[in-house]
Amino acid sequence: MSNPSNRRRGAALAAMLLAGTALSGAAGWLPVPAFAQASAPSTATQPGAPAVAAPQVALPGFGDLVARVRPAVVTITATERVQADATDSPFPDGSQQDRMFRRYFGDQDGDAKRGPRPGEGGAQRGGRQVQALGSGFIVDAAGDIVTNNHVVDGATQVKVTLDDGRELPARIVGRDPRTDLALLRVDAGAPLPFLNLGNSDTARPGDWVVAVGNPYGLGGTVTAGIVSARGRDIHSGPYDDFLQIDAPINRGNSGGPLFALDGSVIGVNTAIFSPSGGSIGIGFAIPSNLVNSVVAQLKEHGRVERGFLGASTQPVDATMARALHLPRPEGALVAQVENDSPAARAGLRPGDVVTALGETPIRSPRDLARAVAGTRTGAETTLTARREGQEVRLPVRVAALRDTNTASTGEGATTDQGPRLGVGLASVAEAQRAGLDLPEGTQGAVIANVVPDSAAAEAGLRQGDVITAVGGKAVRDPEAAVGAIREALRSNGGAVALQVIRDGQRAFVAVQAPSAGGTRQG
Repeated sequence: MSNPSNRRRGAALAAMLLAGTALSGAAGWLPVPAFAQASAPSTATQPGAPAVAAPQVALPGFGDLVARVRPAVVTITATERVQADATDSPFPDGSQQDRMFRRYFGDQDGDAKRGPRPGEGGAQRGGRQVQALGSGFIVDAAGDIVTNNHVVDGATQVKVTLDDGRELPARIVGRDPRTDLALLRVDAGAPLPFLNLGNSDTARPGDWVVAVGNPYGLGGTVTAGIVSARGRDIHSGPYDDFLQIDAPINRGNSGGPLFALDGSVIGVNTAIFSPSGGSIGIGFAIPSNLVNSVVAQLKEHGRVERGFLGASTQPVDATMARALHLPRPEGALVAQVENDSPAARAGLRPGDVVTALGETPIRSPRDLARAVAGTRTGAETTLTARREGQEVRLPVRVAALRDTNTASTGEGATTDQGPRLGVGLASVAEAQRAGLDLPEGTQGAVIANVVPDSAAAEAGLRQGDVITAVGGKAVRDPEAAVGAIREALRSNGGAVALQVIRDGQRAFVAVQAPSAGGTRQG
């Protein structure tokens, strides 16, 4: 005969298991007290007692928000001309398989003859067209549209599909590779619905967010989640300050808006972290406050003008803080000051630790880079620094950053064409002016930005790496690096070995470029 206390314990255990099943079946949204109530000895232990449903917490509905904002979200199709060359053959150049491929599928000039691939325009002699699909959103009634730079980079034609199905040609007003933003313009013949950029500084980890975009070309897709973290640096550029979100975003969501519950745009969906290529709940959005300042400059000038200080800095760790008599390990330690620069004229010295620029506190070199970049050129402000245990305040006039990797529809970054690695290159001098600490006499090309999900990103290349040689061939500047990379890609079936300097150490990194006919992330 079973013991009554054993029966009661068994009934309580069954109630706990049932509560756990309900919890997982409701995707974890049952309130914790429901689990506690179900596991406590109560009417569930009394034979014949009716089951009582646990109370549910009402979740916010997003239908009204989506209906309000969706008309201003667009799909972007960017068409790019890719030159036909040896990479049309899937086999190593000159191999037996390559010769057989060209014998049966190529003409006498080696141009492959084939029909259009899905998502491409028709192939033409000497080249072909590929298309990238992405998202964007309208920011004023006149037809200005915000998207990611990597969606339209290299495009020869851009088309925008509105929510009502209309297709309109778009003009690229300006691009900014450093923040991966671009501004387009369409002429719809009438005012268009548009979205307001909100204040991303108010977004807190745990706040609800909604993403709308064009994942995998499906168009008009809505996903929801929360802000997971703020201030993320994913090493895609010198001004990284991403919102991390768990709302599912995928290829094609790039350039689409991220909404707060009031319907304001607090971010532009840009990148994902994913070993598989799909969403695993780690996405990144450019904060709307940064978007607002960049878009304003693109609209007015077609490019972004950034401030320049002329000091190379490095982080302050706990040991350095003790050695320099700092109250805490914060600030930007000045390693080098460029001659005749704003920093030099202000009296900044190596060994100073910058703690503020104007009213903006500086806790790291990245904070300083963003603060200087966001300062209007020609503006007078104050550098606050710690020097030999004392605080000094230095008046400084910020100059303009001479930047070959800035926004422009005609003059962009020094980037590789044809098979694309997904990097932007700058000279050593430009990188040092932007704040990168490099040894004197360094020669090569500095990686200024890495496109998310590109071949370079997959190979582990990072912003700040210095390319000193391609294969066994030394390179002195970005132009030489681009030429050597193109030559290596053509002769090695899209593979290239780069010798880089990272954190003072030399290493080789092998990169396999995607097929020239592939579709980029949109």
